[in-house]
Amino acid sequence: MIESGSRADRRERHGAAPIPGAGTALRPDPPMRGILLAGGTGSRLWPVTKAISKQLVPVFDKPMVFYPLSTLISIGIREILLITTPDDRDAFVRLLGDGSQWGLRLEYAVQPRPEGIAQAFLIGEEFLGGRSAALILGDNLFHGTDLGRWSRPGAEVVGGHIFAWPVPNPSAYGVVEFDAAGRVLSIEEKPSRPRSRYAVPGLYFYDNTVVEVARGLRPSARGELEITAVNDHYLRERRLGVTVLDRGSVWLDTGTVADMARAGEYVRVVEERQGCKIGCVEEAAWRAGLISDAELRELARPLLSSGYGEYLLGLLG
Repeated sequence: MIESGSRADRRERHGAAPIPGAGTALRPDPPMRGILLAGGTGSRLWPVTKAISKQLVPVFDKPMVFYPLSTLISIGIREILLITTPDDRDAFVRLLGDGSQWGLRLEYAVQPRPEGIAQAFLIGEEFLGGRSAALILGDNLFHGTDLGRWSRPGAEVVGGHIFAWPVPNPSAYGVVEFDAAGRVLSIEEKPSRPRSRYAVPGLYFYDNTVVEVARGLRPSARGELEITAVNDHYLRERRLGVTVLDRGSVWLDTGTVADMARAGEYVRVVEERQGCKIGCVEEAAWRAGLISDAELRELARPLLSSGYGEYLLGLLG
């Protein structure tokens, strides 16, 4: 139910205008489910991640996993499968629970070995249940991102849809090439000679054929089921769309220690200067109408000693 105007006014005063449909559960029709991939060994961050999942390491004032989780909430995803390693599963459960405190349904699955991003669809086949899917990588941070029609209720995906972001070192990423009309021409995984300067960030949308697409993949030379191969399948069928993230957007990949430090500094500066938090799951759920004022207040109480709780209470005016 949409609550009183005063609550909506408070939401608008404390940041951007409310997400369209705030106060109701934004459920794409048919419901799109989300997969948050938080697996891998994090070897590029060793020794930091020797005993803890990379996605549990703090990025300034909150665990890294809060950032992609908030992104999924902001685009209307309410049912999410978190895939991680057998060793890290219990730690994520302790941190996130079943998601009900935020109005979500969170489930968990394990990826015994890092055998490719596309393996997430095979692991999550039962969870998806024939629905379309939003896949986000657990070490990707999006801020100020206009995801266009994906942030509106009733959004549907036909085929696959990816995003593009210009980077100075495209060889380190999956790279997408497209023409002046925005039609995808090619997509390559870490090419030695990139055909464009546009990397593909770790957020992808697919229709309900994606499980079958993933099932038909063969492991790459490095023994993985590549997400680029999924995208290439849709491209060959002329069913792959791309959106270039606008200039007001920020995408940060926290794959290295230096990347993580830069991300933490970015979050600190923005939060201190603007007075608004990035990747605050509680706020995202409240703005989406998934939790009430009273529930937000209850979530804030145990967090008062850190200052995080004071921020949440401040949202209520």
